[in-house]
Amino acid sequence: MPLPSDWTPDALQAASQNLRDASPRTILQWAFEQWAPDLVMATGFGPSGVVLMHQVAQLRPETTIFYLDTDLLFPETLALRDRLAERLGLTFTRIHSGLSLEEQAQTHGPELWRRDPNQCCFLRKVQPLRRFLADKPAWITGIRRDQADTRARAEVVEWDRAHQLVKINPLAHWTEDMVWGYIHLHDLPYNELHDRGYPSLGCLPCTRPVAPGEHPRNGRWAGHRKTECGIHLQPETT
Repeated sequence: MPLPSDWTPDALQAASQNLRDASPRTILQWAFEQWAPDLVMATGFGPSGVVLMHQVAQLRPETTIFYLDTDLLFPETLALRDRLAERLGLTFTRIHSGLSLEEQAQTHGPELWRRDPNQCCFLRKVQPLRRFLADKPAWITGIRRDQADTRARAEVVEWDRAHQLVKINPLAHWTEDMVWGYIHLHDLPYNELHDRGYPSLGCLPCTRPVAPGEHPRNGRWAGHRKTECGIHLQPETT
């Protein structure tokens, strides 16, 4: 899908600059005015997503909020999904690769995530996301600049080259302390594993708790030179 004629790169950059100091609620309201009802939100049920879902529930609860089900999510993550649905009145859309773990093992060998986590993420997350977003004009994510070096240049509004649509990051300039302050202020549910040393949660076999002082992303794909599943990585420009 090409960049809409009324949303040129310059227009997106200007919008991002205008919204740089705006609250996430203001950014979300602006995005809904531009793209609803076709605007969708992604969540992995992390703390940032909880903040955004609380605000989306207040602004436009009928918004499509989707998650990528890899068949390897923590039971605690799925339990949080159900608690959020009940507490916030939201309905979650499950996106699945259509490939069972058994079928993957038959083609690629058992426990692909241990031998080639990039390929496993591609099959179970990247490809399904690409298919889902193919006909969407814009999506909302919970990524923040302080989460990882790979996200340090995230803008509030930007063109997603990988998926060819507009990407809205309402919490791009928030900090981890701001996110947790919001969660505690509003007494929102969150994944209990965060209290057990898991600052960042993905798939069960690829996530471990981190030691005090370790970078939060060190618990993801430990033993591999990998810090992102790939859905937020942008192709290199030439």
